[in-house]
Amino acid sequence: MLATGVTVVSDGVFKVDGGAIFGRIPKMMWENLVTTDRKNRLTMGLNCLLLQCNGRHILVDTGVGPKDNYRDKEMYGLVPSRLMRSLKGMGLGPRDIDGVVLSHLHFSHAGGATRMDRQGDMVPSFPKATYYVQRASWEDAQLPSIRNADAFRVEDFAPIAERGQLELLDGDTELFPGLNLIVTDGHCNGHQIAVFTHGGERIVYLGDLVPTPHHLGLTVISSFDHEPETTLDQKREVLSDAERHGWLLVFSHGHETRAGYLERRQDMTYLRPVEF
Repeated sequence: MLATGVTVVSDGVFKVDGGAIFGRIPKMMWENLVTTDRKNRLTMGLNCLLLQCNGRHILVDTGVGPKDNYRDKEMYGLVPSRLMRSLKGMGLGPRDIDGVVLSHLHFSHAGGATRMDRQGDMVPSFPKATYYVQRASWEDAQLPSIRNADAFRVEDFAPIAERGQLELLDGDTELFPGLNLIVTDGHCNGHQIAVFTHGGERIVYLGDLVPTPHHLGLTVISSFDHEPETTLDQKREVLSDAERHGWLLVFSHGHETRAGYLERRQDMTYLRPVEF
């Protein structure tokens, strides 16, 4: 628990090629910072954020979810989804979630948004929830470029619209008092981060703008970002504000460190991790 009404919820971990994650940064500059397997993959978290907001339970992102895709299991080292079990450990079931904010529709963030029912049909995982997605993100997922198509799984999001549980957003949005969604679309069209103000503290779920603490360096941008220069500018602005105002940062793919505060010591900025 980070603060009253704010909890990081894990869907487990997955593995991604180190070169892809660090983008243009040469391996000799990052190989001693992380541990990789024999396939050059590093382990990354699948972190979601549960908010108690105005009497509602709001979930930000859903991890990979319970999909049974052999190719994904092999490529990403997937293990059984932990999201529902994690929620159950907090006394919550699928019907207790009132809203789901999806930072974007890549499978590592939207996969848990749907599940297969007993009849073999794909249905929303949270039957009472409204799912909030930027319109630009939704449209990007419908007709992705050849380069980006592999990041999407149509079964992750199509059932949301079919069941009438989708609400499309157009730009920065105050979803509820204290919960703002800010578009930072360098990673992909319509990517949004969640900014939650609660009890005098501001908590920022960074999505894939800054997926891990290793990406706090401005030039550390994964090869998955479709507009790296835009990502750099957006990171500079958000991280500068986070340091200046003492925001708590939550990393969607942090593994050993999932959240922390940016602090400055003399001329150096460093992350003070938060344990939970």
